[in-house]
Amino acid sequence: MQGELLTIGRFARLCRLSVKQLRHYDEMGLLAPVHVEAGSGYRYYAPEQARDALTIALLRDMDLPLAVIAQALAAEPESRARILRAERDRLAERISRDQARMEMLERLAEGGLPGYEVTMGTEPERRLAVVRALCDPAEIGGKIAECVGRLLPLLGQAGIGWEPPLWVLYPLDLEERMEIAVGAQTSQGAGAPGLEYEVLPGGPVAETLHIGPYAQLPLAYNALFAAIYERGLRPRAPVREACLVGPAEAPQEELMTRLIIPIQESMA
Repeated sequence: MQGELLTIGRFARLCRLSVKQLRHYDEMGLLAPVHVEAGSGYRYYAPEQARDALTIALLRDMDLPLAVIAQALAAEPESRARILRAERDRLAERISRDQARMEMLERLAEGGLPGYEVTMGTEPERRLAVVRALCDPAEIGGKIAECVGRLLPLLGQAGIGWEPPLWVLYPLDLEERMEIAVGAQTSQGAGAPGLEYEVLPGGPVAETLHIGPYAQLPLAYNALFAAIYERGLRPRAPVREACLVGPAEAPQEELMTRLIIPIQESMA
């Protein structure tokens, strides 16, 4: 058998890998040797295993998780393609987030923290027709678009008139699997399948206006929360965004979003 197989050292050289990598792949259940000597523990590989070894190394170089690689190797071609495309989509999303962060860093490097005018005022009570979604912080943009795509047809089908702008509601803390809502202010309509109503109580708020891409909203929130805490106030949920000028109306640099956080006197 040993004459037909390759020692781990020879197999490593064939695949341009290290012995350490091959041992790690074996320990993770990704690529087991076809034979292990009982006494010495020497590992032997078949030449036809080289394709899998090279594929594993290639996918690891792309930072794919070992569990995903194992799943892809075990899958049929059609399923493997779906797995790899899902990873491609996650990579594209990460690149998009990193690009947005780079742009924020450049903006900070050029001019420091942008100056946002934070004002304290009073909001009236608002009755919103809303749709809700669960999401992670990284999914917020996509989920908002999805909610808008659900909300507007539901309002149209129910014949419910609404008053712009569209509103987005968030919890105070952006956590995993948080609930967000997208709503439209209306005085009409009763409950409909998929459509709920939420009354936002009136009262004191802190607010600011952000002009620019949604990816740079954290800069505005930084200024808004800082102003709240500096005044000894306490923020309350839900955090509200009013989309005054949206992507369908203007380029990214001209988007206009009103950020509103209800406040109360600090209990500390």
